[in-house]
Amino acid sequence: MLRRLLTPLLITLSALALMGAAPAAAAPAEQSQPLRQTVLYYDAGQAAEYTSAVSAAVDVWNSSVDNVRLEPAPAGRRAEIRIVADDGWPRAHLGPVRPGGQVTVWMGREGTAEGYDAVRIAAHELGHSLGLPDVKPGPCSSLMSGSTGGVNCTDPYPDASERSRVEANYGSGLTGRRPTDGQLLVDRA
Repeated sequence: MLRRLLTPLLITLSALALMGAAPAAAAPAEQSQPLRQTVLYYDAGQAAEYTSAVSAAVDVWNSSVDNVRLEPAPAGRRAEIRIVADDGWPRAHLGPVRPGGQVTVWMGREGTAEGYDAVRIAAHELGHSLGLPDVKPGPCSSLMSGSTGGVNCTDPYPDASERSRVEANYGSGLTGRRPTDGQLLVDRA
């Protein structure tokens, strides 16, 4: 008699235990780590007439890669990327810059005076800050070909290889430096 009463109860308890175990088995997939996006702050306060070109170039990078995002530095926060207008040739420190580090992009007026597109220049120089070296000579389709793309080249978008390299540079919220970090690159042909 006791056996007849306990058997259905044990079956019911076993079924409930199994049902309770099913969500636990699914939990690891639900608990997978979200993408650790690196946020880098920039300061275009000294970009003068290039402020809108810098903003457009930031939009290009933010729409092209997922692992890093460029944001204007809020008041009182030190920016990792400083953008400065000057009378020289466009140039930048080579990154990849990390949170807490700092690089400078110079939006040299010589480049635009010679007819090069300001948004492409800004995107190219920000590419250096994100760890991309020059690829010269190169076609217009390569952002990092810089001036060798020619004055008629206005394409500010990184190609697939360039996007992939930046994604790899910031793929897991990396910290640390590479031996080339901070090297000054002047983008003369």
